[in-house]
Amino acid sequence: MNIHPTAIVHPKATVGEDVVIGPYCVVGEHVTIGDQTELVAHVCVEGHTEIGRCCRFYPFVSIGTPPQHLQYKDEPTRVCIGDHNIVRENVTINRGTAFGSGVTRIGHHNFFMAYTHVAHDCELGNHIVMANAANLAGHVSVGSSVVIGGLVGVHQYVRIGEYAMVGGCSALGRDVPPFVRAAGGYRAQMFGLNTIALRRHGFSGARMNTLKAAFELLFRQGHRLQEAIKLARNEYGESTDVMTFLTFLESTSRGICQVSSRELDDEEE
Repeated sequence: MNIHPTAIVHPKATVGEDVVIGPYCVVGEHVTIGDQTELVAHVCVEGHTEIGRCCRFYPFVSIGTPPQHLQYKDEPTRVCIGDHNIVRENVTINRGTAFGSGVTRIGHHNFFMAYTHVAHDCELGNHIVMANAANLAGHVSVGSSVVIGGLVGVHQYVRIGEYAMVGGCSALGRDVPPFVRAAGGYRAQMFGLNTIALRRHGFSGARMNTLKAAFELLFRQGHRLQEAIKLARNEYGESTDVMTFLTFLESTSRGICQVSSRELDDEEE
């Protein structure tokens, strides 16, 4: 361990090997920090918080503080953060609530740019990028390999499916399905598949063509959604990607983003 003399680390905190805790950091009693993680400076980690290996937290990050919810009564809820996460300046990640899941959970290899916020009871996957000042309200779910643009606001209980992209300055009040692009300011809309990201993640042309055909059937041919889901299952039921899409649609509680009348070109993505 390399702990700066100005840092305050509770003697009961669990600190792994080769951890660096920089100037003026504060680490609370119930905190666990994995091997080779670094708190650069002025980082506050409190509550029942678990941090994995090889993470890096930049100045003025606040992790494990109480949820911003009036019903919270200081219950011992948690934050669980995986390995290889980068958390830039002034990011805030609140712990869960007793009336929610009890834990705010973040996976591996995520990148949180400055001023992002992850509220209580959120569930985040792996390889997510949240750009500057993107904000997640409570109980939000974000799938793996999602990109959320700067200044995005996500309403509580909204879900964003894997490989989706949300354009900057958007507001999400409804779910964004996997594999798609959403943007458009207040009440963001879907603009077709997130094709550039799918190519980067190794999706073949055949897989993307199947997804595109299913998307057209679901949202652009005038069917009611439940009818379109049945048609898509009959037509593309052998596609794991399409089944992932349909399962997401069927499990929505807040509804699905409306689809735009046009699809963005790759150059506009």
